[in-house]
Amino acid sequence: MIICKTPFRISLLGGGTDFPKYYLKNSGCVIGGTIDKYCYVTARFLPEVFNYKHRIVWSKNETVNNINQIFHPTVKAVFKSLNVKNGLEIHYQGDLQKNSGLGTSSSFCVGLINAITTLNNNKISKNKLALKAINVEQYLMKENCGSQDQIWASHGGMNFIRFNRNGKFSVNKLKISNSYKNKLNDNLVLIYTGIHKYSDTVEKDKLFNLNKNLIYLDKIKLITEEFKNTINNTRSIDLIGEMLNEYWHLKKKLSSKVTNNKINEIYKIALTNGATGGKIIGSGGGGYLLIYCKKKFQKKLKNKLNKLVFVNFKFTEKGSEIIFKS
Repeated sequence: MIICKTPFRISLLGGGTDFPKYYLKNSGCVIGGTIDKYCYVTARFLPEVFNYKHRIVWSKNETVNNINQIFHPTVKAVFKSLNVKNGLEIHYQGDLQKNSGLGTSSSFCVGLINAITTLNNNKISKNKLALKAINVEQYLMKENCGSQDQIWASHGGMNFIRFNRNGKFSVNKLKISNSYKNKLNDNLVLIYTGIHKYSDTVEKDKLFNLNKNLIYLDKIKLITEEFKNTINNTRSIDLIGEMLNEYWHLKKKLSSKVTNNKINEIYKIALTNGATGGKIIGSGGGGYLLIYCKKKFQKKLKNKLNKLVFVNFKFTEKGSEIIFKS
């Protein structure tokens, strides 16, 4: 039996430039990091005594005799990609709900590939793990998704990721001190909007409008580069709130589906109660708002938005890892 632990992530800036349709022509970059919220994938070979070949337990309990009968699209695609022959039992558990904008789908995909690969006594590098997951999601599943989430989940840590026009990527750890990272952990909060969303719909609209969005994506890329320099040079951490706010205004221009009246109202209340900036996490349309608010103002903010759920988190260093093997 294998248990694989894979982190979720928070993308700070650069989202949109990690789509192949953009970076294969213009190059792209993102900044963010993995957080202490995880998904867990348990995998084991299923004994032949059962009257089914595969069992997949998530919010449903699937028992099937062949891969094509599997309902869960990621499990089906990963099984086909890895050419699964033996009967498997897969269990999924997560610290946060799916479709939340925190890269949960890609984390599951990475964790599942890692678990099954390890179960078969094979090794896989972080880069190959990320590329395998990208291939599964973008080409086998034909999801309208970028290439950053799979890399966060595989590599872990706070990184600047560069996407090159030749299709390759590089992962560079951000050069920040522990005290700087602690301040980030203290001043960034996640607010659940209460809106369940499907990223594919939003991203499809962004990609449809890509040509007219090039000017905004180019600006997003410039802000991301500037953000990297701000962090690496340990300039005032409070600049981050302002830069997130600038990025949020650009992100909203990529699609009318990125935001809505409820999200705008929450953001407006946050800005008038101690926050200096923020943005929706992931594609947009719902899920979590990331807000930069100094710790001393957070009590006031939480009181003002007391009907919403606040999630505290910390940035972490590890990517997908096997935590149990027998």
